[in-house]
Amino acid sequence: MGEKPLSRKSSNGISRRGFLGRTGSVIGAVALAGHLAPAHAAAAAPPGPIPDGAQVAALVIGTGYGGSVAALRLAQAGVDVQMIEMGMSWDTPGSDGKIFPKVTTPDYRSFWLRTRTKAPLSNFLGFPIDKDVPKYTGILDAEDFAGITVYQGRGVGGGSLVNGGMAVTPKRANFAAVLPSVDADEMYDTYYPRANAGLGVGMIDPAWFDTADCYQFSRVGRKHAQRSGFAWTFVPDVYDWDYMKREAAGTATKSALAGEILYGNNHGKKSLVQTYLAQAKATGRVAISPLHKVTSVSPAAGGGYTVTIDQINTTGDTVATKTVTANRVFFAAGSVGTSKLLVKLKATGALANLNGEVGKGWGENGNVMCGRANHLWDPTGKLQSTIPCSGIDNWDAGGAFAEVAPLPTGIETYASFYLSITKNPNRAEFTWNAGKAELSWQTAWKAPSISMAKTIFDKINSKEGTIYRTDLFGGNKIWNDTLTYHPLGGAVLNKATDNYGRLHGYTGLYVIDGALIPGNASVNPFVTITALAERNIEKIIATDLP
Repeated sequence: MGEKPLSRKSSNGISRRGFLGRTGSVIGAVALAGHLAPAHAAAAAPPGPIPDGAQVAALVIGTGYGGSVAALRLAQAGVDVQMIEMGMSWDTPGSDGKIFPKVTTPDYRSFWLRTRTKAPLSNFLGFPIDKDVPKYTGILDAEDFAGITVYQGRGVGGGSLVNGGMAVTPKRANFAAVLPSVDADEMYDTYYPRANAGLGVGMIDPAWFDTADCYQFSRVGRKHAQRSGFAWTFVPDVYDWDYMKREAAGTATKSALAGEILYGNNHGKKSLVQTYLAQAKATGRVAISPLHKVTSVSPAAGGGYTVTIDQINTTGDTVATKTVTANRVFFAAGSVGTSKLLVKLKATGALANLNGEVGKGWGENGNVMCGRANHLWDPTGKLQSTIPCSGIDNWDAGGAFAEVAPLPTGIETYASFYLSITKNPNRAEFTWNAGKAELSWQTAWKAPSISMAKTIFDKINSKEGTIYRTDLFGGNKIWNDTLTYHPLGGAVLNKATDNYGRLHGYTGLYVIDGALIPGNASVNPFVTITALAERNIEKIIATDLP
């Protein structure tokens, strides 16, 4: 079909100048040389949400890792970008003077349109810890499907707002199983370094780690892993480690040391708001519309795409419906959001030419959680940083990598807590049935993940003479096998799309988020999502822009 060119001039009726602004690092600037328009003084991004009837050059659905990369690089190439975000812009403090609440005191800000919290750790010492809250467009979505609950960030910055920030590049030897159609050399030589620089990835100071009270839990995890013969490793993160040292010294407002992470972090964590999105907005070419939800994308009669968007309020009600035209559309709503939207668009005929791979290849990165009860001579500490910094690696021998996770309760628990990523081979599919997106995942499909995680923790328990905790997930459960923090797949690279995220069947439609990764990244996936987006958008800019 015919389409409008991806104009590098303002296409929404708002006069804008500006181009590069500050990049803050070398990421991408050199790689995109030759594709950039002349630089001008940056102008402020246009105020207010996207207007009804707007015509835009590039529309990005979602403000998470892939969407933020796409917006920045397109803007640097002279393209005006509108970003659509279902969640809020988290920039206004609540009545407590803070934008985000603590893990231990969830309130209306904590959960997306729920009337009761649904914490991943639902019980403590046998008592349920969830509570009723007002319905609100909170920061963490616990989205329930038939066999699994998927935790996702809601707000400008997506998952970067609520994750622990563990910024892990997969072992090169494992990469072929993660993205088999992608050249490993280019990823490890160019795009992983670019992503790590752009995200502000850093490593904890090992000497400080060895003495910091807030990492006693992690040192116990190290001792137990090594005594059982497992490889223990520091893990990079996007927290400002110098800031955390100041927190511990009492010279900075406490954040990671004040129980902040699951529902946002008020200070030291470098979310996308501080990195890619800040750079994107500084170009003057990127506008973000929070509390907007894309409901339809279809070919426009004159070329490009007609996009229908619902504007919602903080209780989730639709207050306006807008129709805009976009020359190109980038699906970046996260694995679940992108997959749900695409299967809907195919089934309803809005994008009937999408191929049969749409919705397939979805996995949960093998996530399972467990806790262990330690002896009294192995206290894990009253003060625990909410930022994990280490893991136990038994991937090659047992198919599991376990994050040594905090339990920031403020009391001594004598407990070790872990989130495991495993080689779970099971994959599910999204379909559109009776006006609703459904996922075929079955809770029983977590059995391989439990078996793989047990290769670590059964051995540690045997060596240490310890047992699993059964009071953390309700019903005397040892394993939380009903969740994932790391949804992946649903629009798999080189299947639902070509090898750079272009959706088959349509020119000018792209997937650029975790939906491209087929179910498992072997580690926390956000660095891989970011690096893949850097690779793909560079190709798209080089070949698809006029």
